[in-house]
Amino acid sequence: MNHYETIKNLFAQTLAERPGSYIVEELFSRFPSIAELMSATEQELMQIKGIGKAKAKQILAALELAKKLNAPAEAPYIIRSPRDVAKLMIPEMRYLQVEHFVVLFLNTKNGVIAKETISIGSLSASVVHPREVFKAAIKRSSASIIAVHNHPSGNPIPSSEDIQITKRLVESGNIIGIDVLDHIIIGDGQFYSLKEHGFM
Repeated sequence: MNHYETIKNLFAQTLAERPGSYIVEELFSRFPSIAELMSATEQELMQIKGIGKAKAKQILAALELAKKLNAPAEAPYIIRSPRDVAKLMIPEMRYLQVEHFVVLFLNTKNGVIAKETISIGSLSASVVHPREVFKAAIKRSSASIIAVHNHPSGNPIPSSEDIQITKRLVESGNIIGIDVLDHIIIGDGQFYSLKEHGFM
């Protein structure tokens, strides 16, 4: 089945119509190429008999899905060193006004499969609980994780609390079987790797 036929069937399912029904056929008659169909507007769709505002919105949603299905999958960002983490995270974390604790979830080749903000606010053992970190890691079938948080002061040197949290995460990871590869602290254009400095 070619891509055009796949989209046609997707629309039939979205509209709860048979692939050969009037609405589906008229839709593909008005927009005979994928490029034309992908650029259809709500107003243009509503000119087809049987397509009202609600159905037009359904079609536009299906178009968005079709675009995503056709988009080539991006290769995961590979982490080879703390600098790779810094390069990924400094742009979005260096100017934050409060501390954000983010976890990067990695596959077996150290590719980032997802990232999630676990907590926002002052870092403390009660706020960053290993349970929340590893629940998210297990959900994503992560092979390993990297913890990242920012210091709004701009100074990335770890506090005793940072070191304590890191140790708790490493211990929990050892029990669960998900490696904690590093804990990176982001400052203003600087970073600090607790792994590189012997804290884990």
